[in-house]
Amino acid sequence: MEAEMLQSPLLGLGEEDESDLTDWNLPLAFMKKRHCEKIEGSKSLAQSWRMKDRMKTVSVALVLCLNVGVDPPDVVKTTPCARLECWIDPLSMGPQKALETIGANLQKQYENWQPRARYKQSLDPTVDEVKKLCTSLRRNAKEERVLFHYNGHGVPRPTVNGEIWVFNKNYTQYIPLSIYDLQTWMGSPSIFVYDCSNAGLIVKSFKQFALQREQELEVAAINPNHPLAQMPLPPSMKNCIQLAACEANELLPMIPDLPADLFTSCLTTPIKIALRWFCMQKSVRLVPGVTLDLIEKIPGRLNDRRTPLGELNWIFTAITDTIAWNVLPRGEARQGRGMRSHIHITLQAWDLAVDICLSQLPTIIEEGTAFRHSPFFAEQLTAFQVWLTMGVENRNPPEQLPIVLDVLLSQVHRLRALDLLGRFLDLGPWAVSLALSVGIFPYVLKLLQSSARELRPLLVFIWAKILAVDSSCQADLVKDNGHKYFLSVLADPYMPAEHRTMTAFILAVIVNNYNTGQEACLQGNLIAICLEQLNDPHPLLRQWVAICLGRIWQNFDSARWCGVRDSAHEKLYSLLSDPIPEVRCAAVFALGTFVGNSAERTDHSTTIDHNVAMMLAQLINDGSPMVRKELVVALSHLVVQYESNFCTVALQFIEEEKNYPLPSPAAPEGGSLTPVRDGPCTPRLRSVSSYGNIRAVTTARNLNKSLQNLSLNEESGSSVAFSPGNLSTSSSASSTLGSPENEEYILSFETIDKMRRVSSYSSLNSLIGVSFNSVYTQIWRVLLHLAADPYPDVSDLAMKVLNSIAYKATVNARPQRILDTSSLTQSAPASPTNKGMHIHQVGGSPPTTSTSSSSLTNEVPKQPVSRDLASVRPNVTNVGVQYTPHSHQFPRTRKMFDKGPEQTADDADDAVGHKSFISAAVQTGFCDWSAKYFAQPVMKIPEEHDLESQIRKEREWRFLRNARVRKQAQKIIQKGISRLDDQIFLNRNPGVPSVVKFHPFTPCIAVADKDSICFWDWEKGEKLDYFHNGNPRYTRITAMEYLNGQDCSLLLTATDDGAIRVWKNFADLEKNPEMVTAWQGLSDMLPTTRGAGMVVDWEQETGLLMTSGDVRIIRIWDTDREMKVQDIPTGADSCVTSLSCDSQRSLIVAGLGDGSIRVFDRRMALSECRVMTYREHTAWVVKAYLQKHPEGNIMSVRYTGSCSHQPFPTALKPLKHPPTPSLLLSGWFCHQSLLSHFGTWLLSGLAPSSGGGCSSNPVPPSIPSDPSFHPFPSSGSMNQFTAIYNGNGELINNIKYYDGFMGQRVGAISCLAFHPHWPHLAVGSNDFYISVYSVEKRIR
Repeated sequence: MEAEMLQSPLLGLGEEDESDLTDWNLPLAFMKKRHCEKIEGSKSLAQSWRMKDRMKTVSVALVLCLNVGVDPPDVVKTTPCARLECWIDPLSMGPQKALETIGANLQKQYENWQPRARYKQSLDPTVDEVKKLCTSLRRNAKEERVLFHYNGHGVPRPTVNGEIWVFNKNYTQYIPLSIYDLQTWMGSPSIFVYDCSNAGLIVKSFKQFALQREQELEVAAINPNHPLAQMPLPPSMKNCIQLAACEANELLPMIPDLPADLFTSCLTTPIKIALRWFCMQKSVRLVPGVTLDLIEKIPGRLNDRRTPLGELNWIFTAITDTIAWNVLPRGEARQGRGMRSHIHITLQAWDLAVDICLSQLPTIIEEGTAFRHSPFFAEQLTAFQVWLTMGVENRNPPEQLPIVLDVLLSQVHRLRALDLLGRFLDLGPWAVSLALSVGIFPYVLKLLQSSARELRPLLVFIWAKILAVDSSCQADLVKDNGHKYFLSVLADPYMPAEHRTMTAFILAVIVNNYNTGQEACLQGNLIAICLEQLNDPHPLLRQWVAICLGRIWQNFDSARWCGVRDSAHEKLYSLLSDPIPEVRCAAVFALGTFVGNSAERTDHSTTIDHNVAMMLAQLINDGSPMVRKELVVALSHLVVQYESNFCTVALQFIEEEKNYPLPSPAAPEGGSLTPVRDGPCTPRLRSVSSYGNIRAVTTARNLNKSLQNLSLNEESGSSVAFSPGNLSTSSSASSTLGSPENEEYILSFETIDKMRRVSSYSSLNSLIGVSFNSVYTQIWRVLLHLAADPYPDVSDLAMKVLNSIAYKATVNARPQRILDTSSLTQSAPASPTNKGMHIHQVGGSPPTTSTSSSSLTNEVPKQPVSRDLASVRPNVTNVGVQYTPHSHQFPRTRKMFDKGPEQTADDADDAVGHKSFISAAVQTGFCDWSAKYFAQPVMKIPEEHDLESQIRKEREWRFLRNARVRKQAQKIIQKGISRLDDQIFLNRNPGVPSVVKFHPFTPCIAVADKDSICFWDWEKGEKLDYFHNGNPRYTRITAMEYLNGQDCSLLLTATDDGAIRVWKNFADLEKNPEMVTAWQGLSDMLPTTRGAGMVVDWEQETGLLMTSGDVRIIRIWDTDREMKVQDIPTGADSCVTSLSCDSQRSLIVAGLGDGSIRVFDRRMALSECRVMTYREHTAWVVKAYLQKHPEGNIMSVRYTGSCSHQPFPTALKPLKHPPTPSLLLSGWFCHQSLLSHFGTWLLSGLAPSSGGGCSSNPVPPSIPSDPSFHPFPSSGSMNQFTAIYNGNGELINNIKYYDGFMGQRVGAISCLAFHPHWPHLAVGSNDFYISVYSVEKRIR
């Protein structure tokens, strides 16, 4: 909806409007990367930068057809003419000697580039000599490359038929040599160099013959009987390179100052010919005294960069590399004008470098002055820096990248070059791939041999970027002992934490699924180095040190035992309570791989595994789903290692299933639970995505095929109360035995969810001295709890683990009893450890068979429900009740593990692939997702901080809108409010409204029914969205809060089973609603139809969420850390019905069901934190509110149970009379925004019909129960109304509902809420209607 508003704002924002600074300063909840993106790694890029077949040129054929002294008949030469061949004048000596000297010189020129090749000369040859030479070199070269150099200056030009010329034996005739034959003799791979006129003709013929060969190969492959198939197959010419001196219609240049073999000179002596060419240009006049003779005297060697000749060679190489890299790989895209302009600009840089060098020559040679080095490389690095600093997002790659590569090993330039290279690699994976394709890898690998400390941060950064994109480089690092470099960096306490973090990441990549790397790093003492830094203040370093530990001992038992000797697992325990969820997740990963080794187990190692498992179990109610997902994977490792023990636990449930009935949720007295949506116009819910399948959407997930047409029957009747000590489940058996491979579950969600609800989890922390079997039982119960997790991804993973073991246990089950009923609870001595047990006794006790009623079958018949399901999947029809989770759509009349009459178990393959199935199916992408941090830009300004970014502009717009809403609302309130009865919105909600919540700044109102949420635009009267909340059907939504209401809004929902869910993209026409996060806010709640459910209070300023309800504590969650920070005991035997907090004073006010109001100071110790108890009321406290200012008082409303119209204002009691009227109560809730603008208290209530009475155990409308239970059991009538009072108890007005022509008939009021800013009141009724009332139109 916000996207729509951005395009067509509802509020015209003028220039005079300024956004409220408080909006900018408020922290945002659940907006970290882990909430906004899927937890998975990036797609790995293809390793195109590695040369698959790095071929060497091992043989060179030098074929010279000069016939010195005799010019060919078809070439007319100028006078004077170019004569030099390999810088030798052939007319200066005898013809034969000249030929041999030229051949020897050509070989020397080639040897400067490839000294190890095998050279063979063929001077003025015949056809047979060429054939013999080529076939011999190909035979010796095998699959390597051969170079064929052809100089045809003494023979006619090539023919259009694809022929070049050689001689007969007597040199009396020119003999043609077919290119087709030459291809046959040379084979592939080869390089051909043609230095002759019309050389382009040879290239064209070569291509035609190569195509002909390919066709012949295809014919022979298709038809073996074809004559071509009987002949020797011609070689493929795909891997051949051709270099021609000129086009097909061009002659060679004949300028006398240049050599005749200009093309050969450019290839083999580029510096000499480049300087000669420079001296022939007019620009040489700018450098007086430079002659061709002086050029021959340039001092130095080509391979010594400190000398003038060496530096020129270095510069020339860098320029030609740059031209090649920018032109050749993208030749088709860079042809024509762009290609020529690029070469022109690059060669201008060469001209400048030559200018600077040659201008010094006269003084260097004559006076011996020192040589001043060229600024070429410094200037090119500056150009690269300008590209990095000033360039736009979408741009061509920098042309200077090959030059940066050329100076990496230069002592003078390498520091700056490494810094710029790091900044370039930080642009993203595309930049890393580009740099690798240039050939950066061997250079940065060689630099790891340097001991210079100033290079350490730069090299660490560059290697982190490379490995984040291509982890296959791990082998290269270990091979060259590069890991030792990073081990020393990680152990260096003087290195900044950021660089040690990158180093830990690099080492984590080196040891990841690479045994050689694990062994090398283990020998390098990696474990001890990592353990020393586990408690570093830098959270990202803690995270990656833990991941590194988890990877080094993954499937590597030697490293595991090294960790045991260093007490690594016990040192990791401290990270399980780390304030950063990613660090906790990394610690869980490390401990999971610690117990996941498949080596033989000793008693000592088993004891360690048990201790680790029980420490991990304490994270069962961690606030981060990412941590809980990793917890499931860690426990699945334990399940794999102790599979037989867990199968025994599963079989124990089977045995108990035969003896115990299943309890079901408590039903309301005197009747059944009323269906939530019985209305005639129930719409189809919108699809929901939460990075996985939301369990509660209408599609049936993982149903066995035989169950897809079964419906769920419900019937009122006998019910068994929940007992916390019971261990019970429902049956949702499949009629066929599902194996893990096809994901057909034996245990359904309903089975597991009911196991969880009736199990006692308080005993998890009291397992000192329990038997081994009890450890497995407790871990099994932890997995049961996680399988019923409110976050679907966590639940899915746990379901896979449980069903895999259930399948295994069922397949292996035999008629005889496997386990005695009492064997699971026999005590065994605690296993000793050298550090002692780290499990703290909090309360509760291990389960015993006397209290462990573990039936897996629900025998209670249910009342049929008559509605059909509008299924999303076309092949799943009539599956249970509409809008109910798939797990509620199974029959209850069969045993859970009953395989059915036609199903047989196959023992032969029961263990095949089982462990690999669990490891493959149960995994998270956490580590790969964490590695994406290093692949993405880290130096770039975050988009939300970029003043010109789209995100920033949208935030500015929202904050200006907020300021306008506040300002306009203040103006209305300042006019004075005499009535509040103008109905501005009325519509029928899909379900009975139970909680209603105005969005503070948009015309959107959220209306929750039992298990779904509908969003309405109260200005336009349109329904914006409607989706399922995902809570099980026996639970109900009891509270809602908008998080980040001032910015990117999220919706928090709380249900009476203690689960909290946070949603985004609601009321968005372009996106589906997504679950951002979910967790068990309160773990010991049992859903009932009598009680407060779950109540919450949200502090945007601190990010704290207060939760309570049908429990004896107030639990405080820190949403930034996603963990519980405090449990405050209420000290009362009744439920908490209302919460209000003040962040500045650290006070919490709780209203209770017994009428008391208790004030807590969360800064104090638990035994002293209750600082005040008020007993002003004798009945249920509907709402207690703590004013948010230093002198603020507590306002409270109780439920009187009276049928008259007067009790409502008398129930409003300020516990301390305020100096000025400063509060409004909305419905039963406080209206906070009208604090000082409206001089009355506002209270809205409802009255029953004259004959109605109140229930003895009332549930206030503001905290609604099941819609079937009404505190005022009467139908809508003339006496049904909403009353609004001021703080003195005086009636302002009534909102009445009439039966007449102009009126409407409504049911009992189920929920009320005021808008935080506007004087709007929302009223929901039990007959599905939702209304919004406001002040008179003239005031608005």
